[in-house]
Amino acid sequence: MELYVDGVKKIYEGTPTYEQIAQSAQGAYPHQIVLAVADGKIKELFREAKQGAQITFLTTGDKIGHDTYARSVIMLLMKAASDAAGGPEKGMMKVEFSLGRGLYCSPRGGLVIDDGFVSRVKSRMRELVRDRVPFTKAAWPTDDAIELFASRGMADKVQLFQYRRGSYINIYCLDGYYDYNYGYMVPDTGYLAWFDLVRYRDGLMLMLPSAAQPEKISDFEPREKLFRTLLESTRWGEQIGIDTVGDLNDKICGGDLAELILMQEALQESRIGAIAADIASRGHVKFVMIAGPSSSGKTTFSHRLSVQLMALGLRPHPIAVDNYFVERDKTPRDADGQYNFECLEAIDVAQFNADMCDLLAGKTVSMPTYNFKTGLREYNGETLTLKADDILVIEGIHGLNDKMSYALPVESKYKIYISALTSLNVDEHNRIPTTDGRLLRRMVRDARTRGIPARQTIAQWPSVRRGEEEYIFPYQESADAMFNSVLIYELSVLKIYAQPLLYSIHKDDAAYFEAKRLLKFLDYFLGVSGEDLPKNSIVREFIGGSCFRV
Repeated sequence: MELYVDGVKKIYEGTPTYEQIAQSAQGAYPHQIVLAVADGKIKELFREAKQGAQITFLTTGDKIGHDTYARSVIMLLMKAASDAAGGPEKGMMKVEFSLGRGLYCSPRGGLVIDDGFVSRVKSRMRELVRDRVPFTKAAWPTDDAIELFASRGMADKVQLFQYRRGSYINIYCLDGYYDYNYGYMVPDTGYLAWFDLVRYRDGLMLMLPSAAQPEKISDFEPREKLFRTLLESTRWGEQIGIDTVGDLNDKICGGDLAELILMQEALQESRIGAIAADIASRGHVKFVMIAGPSSSGKTTFSHRLSVQLMALGLRPHPIAVDNYFVERDKTPRDADGQYNFECLEAIDVAQFNADMCDLLAGKTVSMPTYNFKTGLREYNGETLTLKADDILVIEGIHGLNDKMSYALPVESKYKIYISALTSLNVDEHNRIPTTDGRLLRRMVRDARTRGIPARQTIAQWPSVRRGEEEYIFPYQESADAMFNSVLIYELSVLKIYAQPLLYSIHKDDAAYFEAKRLLKFLDYFLGVSGEDLPKNSIVREFIGGSCFRV
């Protein structure tokens, strides 16, 4: 058989699998190959190649390859837990959310996770890796798939499949353990050498490598504030009966969406009010520092927090740290030679601190405005003087980093971390990454407000994520308060706006694979109109129609 591997013509006897071809090509790749790309389509390695195919490969260092690795380790974990507990119904766990480099998994169905159980599961996982047990894949008729998972107590999958339009569902099997996976898998367990298990709270942490260092496992670092915030959102969803996409679809079909929207918006407003009350109760706070990753809804949150502060008798003034950018020719550049607007050195930290200290001392300060077209800071006559009841609401990427506000007294600052911390899962083993929700938010907003096509938003996303990892996430736990801006129904709303943008990405575009993945992901959700959303909803910041200037 004649094939073209990385542009080089190769001749193979018979019909090789992509795995066999990958074995001869591995030396040209820096990390373990886990997927093939044949004639522009992603192929799992156990598939057979076709005559004349143009073939390249994806590794654990690529996003798609890293996701494939993580997904496969999750199934390995569930298989090992089933074996350690004495059967799939006895060893049930739910993949809740990510915490640092790990995934928190909680017990289900009366399972008790103690040190002994974690040790047995880890040992069983190592055995399966050593034995290179294959993952097999088969297309099951939908009704048969529903019957299979119903017999194994996996009600979440039964519910999910009731909203699938296809006649068949791809089911994976690992040594007699069946599961459904949202995405590709590796050929066998021998590929899954890098992982660790750590007992944590009532569950365990599945520690995984990053795409940047796919052969290294980081030590688990507890993040108690973030964990509590994530757990609070998850438990709230469970209390109202929405734990998975299937639950949400049931609510939509039952005509209960309007009530759900009002209830969650009220919950968010209550939380914002509690943060405002905490700020006011301290008496000495003059600087509210708000930071969070891209598309967290920081602007809408700042407005809503300001309204709550005004209701408590305070006079908030918004300050955008972006107005303190250094002049363009002094802006640092990244490794690619592009301006790095996200590093701390891109901010005139000294001037910011001087102005804030003058305001704290009661002086009148001329406030800057940064002209992004000219790359220069301008002073247009705007001044500010802090009075007794005045408070500054400062929004910026470095708000949690004390190097940003080094000259300000600690007691004068109140730091808030905000992010869209998704608590909804596709099912109990297929989590929805927080980054997917934020990417869809940004994509919809970029297209609406700036005319930026989805392919460009997707292309820029890795750079955005690197900035978050370096400049925001390390400071999460220093926050006085955390706010989860996600709304449990929002992906059903965003679907209506995001799908046309994703469909516009052509097959030959670098963003095509990611667009295809997101379209498949959105297909799990029933779409709903955003017309009934309140005008102050955080989702309005992205789809439009907000009562705030966002």
